[in-house]
Amino acid sequence: MIDKLSWIVVYPEIILLIMASVIALVDLGINSPRRTGTYVLTLLTLVVLAAMEALFALGGQTLYGFGNMVVSDPMGSWLKCFASIALMATLVYGRPYAADRQMLRGGEFFTLSLFGLLGMFVMISGHNFLVIYMGLELFTLSSYALVALRRDHATATEAAMKYFVLGALASGFLLYGMSMLYGATGSLDLNEVFNAIASRQVNHQVLIFGLVFIVAGLAFKLGAVPFHMWLPDVYEGAPTAVTLLVGGAPQLAAFAILIRLLVEGLLPLAIDWQQMLALMAIGSLLVGNLAAIAQSNLKRMLAFSTISQMGFLLLGMLAGVINGNQMNTESAYGAAMFYAVTYVLTTLSAFGIIILLARAGYESEEISDLAGLNQRSPLYAGVMAISMFSLAGLPPLVGFYAKLGVLQALMTSEKTSYVVLVVFAVIMALIGAFYYLRVVKVMYFDKLQGLNMQPISAPADAKVVLAINGALILILGIVPGGLITLCTQSIRSIVRSLGS
Repeated sequence: MIDKLSWIVVYPEIILLIMASVIALVDLGINSPRRTGTYVLTLLTLVVLAAMEALFALGGQTLYGFGNMVVSDPMGSWLKCFASIALMATLVYGRPYAADRQMLRGGEFFTLSLFGLLGMFVMISGHNFLVIYMGLELFTLSSYALVALRRDHATATEAAMKYFVLGALASGFLLYGMSMLYGATGSLDLNEVFNAIASRQVNHQVLIFGLVFIVAGLAFKLGAVPFHMWLPDVYEGAPTAVTLLVGGAPQLAAFAILIRLLVEGLLPLAIDWQQMLALMAIGSLLVGNLAAIAQSNLKRMLAFSTISQMGFLLLGMLAGVINGNQMNTESAYGAAMFYAVTYVLTTLSAFGIIILLARAGYESEEISDLAGLNQRSPLYAGVMAISMFSLAGLPPLVGFYAKLGVLQALMTSEKTSYVVLVVFAVIMALIGAFYYLRVVKVMYFDKLQGLNMQPISAPADAKVVLAINGALILILGIVPGGLITLCTQSIRSIVRSLGS
């Protein structure tokens, strides 16, 4: 019999599942071309979920349910809260875009988004290999359908096929790695796997074999080199609103399973997976920044930017365990969590501008499409400039403190190889500043021309969310202490429960 505590642990997921189903049914009776009723009900659901998760997180408790298969802890609750808010902003930005392209003929845009969020929630809460995998599959299946939602668009269909084929391959890697670890440890529970590996009575070669496949699967979900091939094509080919659905909130869930699997389950193997992450981080920083310079398509440029940003996030995962010492664990993984949250915040505003500049029959995807944007809308130009400066890591914006936190975690390790990594990362960040600043130059110094001279119109709710989005990037850069503390304390709750 399932105890009461188990239902409490998955209470948000139950509400989300019920509301996603209810919204799908309610939408059948809505005839509005912009699906106003469905839209409002979806946003209300997300507001309630975000508030619930924030309250759970502030409670500071770690609860396990369904035989330790799911967990509710501060890190998971905050990530689910932020993911709900990110999806809310995405839908506000994306609704007029989707309506102009006949993507709201049914309510699939909203219901698939909610089922995708449910998958993220399960990924974040999963404390068992199969539960994490189930959440991942629920999210990815929703994503495949969303990318292909614009049925009459050949590029979107091609992007969906690429995403599906490569995503299935990555899921196979992850599942095969999990099966190897299950065969070696005899358990799917993360705590039991942790204790089995820590006992040193498990075949190390089998563990490493499984670990390689798990890291490969995680790298695909993050978009890290050499498993980054899908990212530029999907970002460019998918409808821009769907690009943000795939590249925004899901990064928080990807970070969560990175922590669940590698830290809660496989921390005794840290010396092995840290070497793999180091190679992927170097490759991601190098390929992402150098390839982004050559791009003229803004969405493709931001895709390669994402690859380089994930390289920085992986750097934060390297300094948690140094020569078997876990003294730096909280600050290193806390810095990585802060990086993931602030990256999603900045991505929302950057893609939000691209979405709001698009019109029926016109995609504002090329960097040249931003020419003279400051003359057309100082608000849009200002928010985009703040986003680009933050991604480049310029003070006093939040992206600067995100990069600084990761580099500080590496420096405190006092390992020569990590100091070299810091120098390399700084050089790559300087190279990356070029293509970010190029966007700002086009907006403020290039002249208006052609279609760029048409007036900009956007719904009031999108303008308000965009202004708040840009303000948060600036405010959290000026006073980052609260969010940094929140992330560090969330990771502390994870570290204290290891192996328990």
